Amino acid sequence: MKKFLSLTLSLILIFVLLAGCSNSDTNTDKEADTEVQAEENNDGKPQRLILATTTSTQDTGLLDYIVPMFEEETGITVDVVAVGTGQALEMGKNGEADILLVHSKQSEEEFVAEGYGLERRDVMYNDFILVGPKEDPLKLKENYPNDIVGAFKAIAENQVAFVSRGDDSGTHKKELALWSKAGIKPEGDWYLEAGAGMGDVLAMANEELAYTLSDRGTFLSMKDQLDLDIVVEGDENLFNQYGIIPVNPEINENINAEGAQKFMEWILSDKIQEIIGNFGVEKYGQPLFVPNAK
Repeated sequence: MKKFLSLTLSLILIFVLLAGCSNSDTNTDKEADTEVQAEENNDGKPQRLILATTTSTQDTGLLDYIVPMFEEETGITVDVVAVGTGQALEMGKNGEADILLVHSKQSEEEFVAEGYGLERRDVMYNDFILVGPKEDPLKLKENYPNDIVGAFKAIAENQVAFVSRGDDSGTHKKELALWSKAGIKPEGDWYLEAGAGMGDVLAMANEELAYTLSDRGTFLSMKDQLDLDIVVEGDENLFNQYGIIPVNPEINENINAEGAQKFMEWILSDKIQEIIGNFGVEKYGQPLFVPNAK
C-alpha cells in the first residue's frame, strides 16, 4: 500500500512539473510572438509593402526572382500588384500602393510633378518590338526591319489583324504614340483591343495570327510557347525605360514610406543592378533588362 501511494505521488509530481514546463514554454512563445509583432509594427505600421507594377515585370519572372531577396534581407513582405502602368499610377494617386515600378516616363514625371510621388528614378530599360506570325504576311521584316512607323502604316493600309493591349499600360501608351506618329487613328475589325496584360495579348496574337507590340522581355520569356517572330526591332522609337517612384505619404496615412524608401534604395544598389543585368542571360542568351540606375 505504501509503495502504491509513493508511486501515485511520484506520478502526480511528474504531471505538475510537465504542466509547469508547458506553461513556461507557452509563455515564452507568447513573449516571442509579441516581440515579433512589435517589431513588425514599428511606429504602428506593419512591415508590409504594396508594389504596384507592370505586367511585363511580372510576366518575365524578374520580380519573382528578386523580391524574395528583398524580403529576406529586410523582413518586409512585398505584395506585388501587376497591372498596366496607367492603373498603377492611379493606385498611387488613390494611396493604394506604397511604391510604383512602371514604364511610361512622361506620365511618371507628371505623377511626381502633381505631388503624388516623392521622386522618380531610372531603374532599367529594355525595348519594344513588333511581333507577328512567322509567315509575316506583310513581309514587314523584309521591308521595315528597323522602321516601326512604316510597319504600322503598312498594317493599317492593308487592315491586317493587330492586337492592342487596350489597357492604358505603358505598352499601350507607346503603341498609341506610334499610331499618332504614323498619322493614323486605328479602328475597324482588324484592330483588336484586348484590355489585357502582355502575356495574354501575346497569346491572343498567336491565336489570331496577328501582329502586336510587345516588350522584348515578356516575348522572350514566352517565345517557346508562341508561333510568333520579331519582325521590327532596333528603331529608336522603341526604347522602353522603367522608373521607380515612392508614393507621397501625405496622400494616405497608411502608406509605408519607410519601406518604400528601403525598396527604392535596394533596387538601385550596385548589387541588385548587377543581378538585374544578368537576369535571363543563362536561359535566353541575353538579359531581359538593362540596368541603368544613376
